[in-house]
Amino acid sequence: MTNKSLLEKIDAILPQTQCTKCGYDGCKPYAHALAQQEASINRCPPGGSQGIQQLAALLQVPVLPLDPECGTEIPLQVAVIDEAHCIGCTLCIRACPVDAIIGANKFMHTVDPQICTGCDLCVAPCPVDCISMVDANRTWTTEDANAARERHEQRAARLQKLRLQEEARLNQKSIQTATNSKELAKPAQPLPNEKTAEQLKKEAIALALQRARERRQQVMKKDSTTP
Repeated sequence: MTNKSLLEKIDAILPQTQCTKCGYDGCKPYAHALAQQEASINRCPPGGSQGIQQLAALLQVPVLPLDPECGTEIPLQVAVIDEAHCIGCTLCIRACPVDAIIGANKFMHTVDPQICTGCDLCVAPCPVDCISMVDANRTWTTEDANAARERHEQRAARLQKLRLQEEARLNQKSIQTATNSKELAKPAQPLPNEKTAEQLKKEAIALALQRARERRQQVMKKDSTTP
């Protein structure tokens, strides 16, 4: 079994709620840690005892009880927004790992219960405490997990694209600022028909010398003609 196939098998067992309760930034990073034997199999509350047993069988390690530091095994929950108190701050939208919250800045938000994974990551950021977790009254299926994985990956790809675009914009701005600074530091270039101060100075000196020579010549000529 290659590391890649092992990673895929582990990831297929994990529930894809992306709740981070395991201490990793989503199910894929936790799966990678498990594949590298850097994490214990008992750190996924949404997967519960069934998930632990499946991981133990796959990795051929003993079954362990769920680590209480990661949370407790509870029925699937979904987030509900008290729309009357929602201020439209979008903080919950940015926190949702699967884009299950619909809304826009300064507009009321709502949660799609069929997409919500019950991760509860949207609860803490809400500044007005208008988000609560309630029983979903359904079980989390393999189809739900696969859909959540796809939405999470799509969101990650979109955010990465936005980050790259922002970096490119900032880099372009830095280049433009540096170029402008260099342009300001350059001495002013004369227009094609415009003479520099140095040229004008040289011409004035040459003219003064020419006049001085002419005066001397006139004096010498006058002296030579005087009886």
